[in-house]
Amino acid sequence: MSFRQGTGRLCLDFVHTLHDRGSGTPVEDLSDGPALAAWVRQFGPVAPPAGSSVPAAIVAGARRLREAVHALVVAGAPGAPAQVRDAVNDAAARSVPVPFLDAGGAPRWQAADPVTATLALVARDALDLVTSPAAARVRACADPSCGALFLDASHTGTRRWCSADPCGNRARKRLARGPSNPAQVNGAPLHSTGLAT
Repeated sequence: MSFRQGTGRLCLDFVHTLHDRGSGTPVEDLSDGPALAAWVRQFGPVAPPAGSSVPAAIVAGARRLREAVHALVVAGAPGAPAQVRDAVNDAAARSVPVPFLDAGGAPRWQAADPVTATLALVARDALDLVTSPAAARVRACADPSCGALFLDASHTGTRRWCSADPCGNRARKRLARGPSNPAQVNGAPLHSTGLAT
């Protein structure tokens, strides 16, 4: 199992585990314990043991954290409701992976609970993002069916899609055929998310 990455921040890659948010049928990547364990293996500094699963309660908590991070990033630090801030703060307060040098002198990471520790990193990254100047560079994908958030690190600050493939390519194909809806010229979102696009 492989997950899309490239949003520019760990917390935004985590938020993207529910993709196609703008469509009527969002796709859940964190469907079960093995899926969450696989995400942690791909993105975390310390992996859970191969073949391990994660209890359903932790998966449910991870999904709640994901939605709280999404709400926090969309609302911004000052505008986030208290329950959103509390959910992210609680996750951020948990133990994170710690570095150590192995016998050969190579840096390694360890955590008693790799999943919870990686989720703590996600929460801390979200807190860092929304309180930094980078928050002004968070964008929502211009593909109305996508809705992914990403950090626009382009020189001009005009990146429009979370990824050239598939979102940018879909938008270019729509433009080549002509807009079916005049309000959707250039793949611009039909609604405001509170974020620049």
